[in-house]
Amino acid sequence: MTQMVPLALAVHDYDHVRDLASGDVAIEGVAATILHYPVEEIFFRFINFREWDVSELSLAKYTSLRAAGDTSLVAIPVFTSRSFRHSAIFVRADGPVDQPSALAGGRIGVPEWTQTATVYARAVLEHEFDVALRDVSWIQAGTNEPGRKEGVEVSLPPGVSLTAMPDDTLNDLLLAGEIDAVIAAHPPTEFRRDTGRVVRLFSDFRAVEEASYRRSGVFPIMHVLTLRSELHERHPWIAMNLLTAFEAAKRRSLDRVLDVNAPRLPVPWGPANVERAQALIGDDRGHTASKRTTGRSTRSSATRSSKASVHESCQSRSCSWRRSRTNSPFDPNEWLRAALVRAASPSGRLQSDRSVAP
Repeated sequence: MTQMVPLALAVHDYDHVRDLASGDVAIEGVAATILHYPVEEIFFRFINFREWDVSELSLAKYTSLRAAGDTSLVAIPVFTSRSFRHSAIFVRADGPVDQPSALAGGRIGVPEWTQTATVYARAVLEHEFDVALRDVSWIQAGTNEPGRKEGVEVSLPPGVSLTAMPDDTLNDLLLAGEIDAVIAAHPPTEFRRDTGRVVRLFSDFRAVEEASYRRSGVFPIMHVLTLRSELHERHPWIAMNLLTAFEAAKRRSLDRVLDVNAPRLPVPWGPANVERAQALIGDDRGHTASKRTTGRSTRSSATRSSKASVHESCQSRSCSWRRSRTNSPFDPNEWLRAALVRAASPSGRLQSDRSVAP
């Protein structure tokens, strides 16, 4: 009987990992203990204490660690969270609604410089609306509670200003007029109260995000799956088996949300919204897809699926990553780098700022 490798894995309680947690989808060769926590807790505990073997992690934090020379973690292209982030920019109702270029010269608050949502939103402002990083005075504080600090050490690009205000909240600073906008994955409290005083920068954010995708082919990656380096070195086959299992769980999740006979979501038009998204980005049945879809249903070679890119990468080195247990595994960091490059703009430029570039 083959001995199973025990490992602990922490991931948010997503529907697309439900079948992993229940055991309905197995990780071949692994006896997994699946732990569910809020993502902020997962990131904090894993970055600081390495309490488990495999962890969901912020893409920006992972790439920041790698850029600083920390090789204690390796990432594989399981993208547990992906989201467009034009909708994560908030302003006062009397502010520059639908006028993103007006934020040049202003003050913008972020909960962390290395929160992936803020990285992509900063890229949106710079690359789509010409609001350069240096054109803004950046403020760091908790969105709705004071005291938040950066999760990893920050190295800013030259000429960029970031001021920490740990005793304040971005919500209060925005209401007081001390900052002009907030970029945050968690909306400000005043926005959630629906008082009308705080609104999204883009009033029709879905149309703006869909247009952005049509131009760039980028469906932003928020979180990746990471392994302790020593685990990967000791059992290199685990990386591919994790990828296979996560993809199987995601396929089952998509089948559920597309069920029109007995819809699984307690809101109307759930399957129709999924179909609308698939009409734009394609039928993404795997965590690794980054397909570009245009009105002519064409696909650029720069945005082929991440799985295709790893095939090419591995074939060029004669590695056999598709086998579940192999003595010649693919390098997951090169794999992730290739996936990110292929998810970049047609110019090949990663849609991020230099502080977290891999």
